[in-house]
Amino acid sequence: MLSSIKQQVVVGRNRKIEIQTSDLAEGIVVEVIVLVKQDVFNTHTNPSIQQDETEYLLSTQANRNHLMADIQNIETKTNLVSFTPEEWNEKYNIRS
Repeated sequence: MLSSIKQQVVVGRNRKIEIQTSDLAEGIVVEVIVLVKQDVFNTHTNPSIQQDETEYLLSTQANRNHLMADIQNIETKTNLVSFTPEEWNEKYNIRS
């Protein structure tokens, strides 16, 4: 079974990130994805990171049209793809 833990933490001494939770037993194997807040980066050093996802999605008329159509599909519950967790695991070969 897949589960997730979301915490906001501060990088500590020696650039160490610590996650504290009682849900994980010592020795368990986990996969960690780190998302860094955009305001940490200087726009002069990495301008591509600074563009907000919403700005990107709305940056062209074609993107705006596609996004608005997708939002309408969600609101009207049309053209949606549904699957169970078991179907997802079978398709993507995820093992717990």
